[in-house]
Amino acid sequence: MSLKKRIEEDLKKAMLAKEKTKTITLRAIKSMILLAETEKGRTGNLKTDQENNLLMKAAKQRKDSAEVFKSQNREDLYVKEMAELDIISQYLPEQMNPKDLEIELRSIIQQLGAEGSKDMGKVMGMATKTLAGKADGKTIAQVVKSLLG
Repeated sequence: MSLKKRIEEDLKKAMLAKEKTKTITLRAIKSMILLAETEKGRTGNLKTDQENNLLMKAAKQRKDSAEVFKSQNREDLYVKEMAELDIISQYLPEQMNPKDLEIELRSIIQQLGAEGSKDMGKVMGMATKTLAGKADGKTIAQVVKSLLG
């Protein structure tokens, strides 16, 4: 079942159960999907990796907002963002554990023949495409930096 269909079905269930936070979050995801499908140059349905990228983007937005709200002592908004992040996380593919991520990145570095921090851009380009949806870009960058450092 496609992500869009899953979201639509779960949205109906959330609306019937009167789960306000889940309804709002799923509507936001559905909106992102519809916007992406109707973008200029798109042919309609999204591929799985495109769906995962949308979900990663939504999760990152919630995570960043939560950090800002926490630093500003806005506990109410922090809790709201974290609740939305939990809902979005249910639709993301399972994230790689740090050990597997490092092994995968070492392989990419070896394939590209990267030797130092000057090659970080090349490695990041390939790594973000290869690991899309499986790991957060920020985490990938930290590991690549430590491996090339």
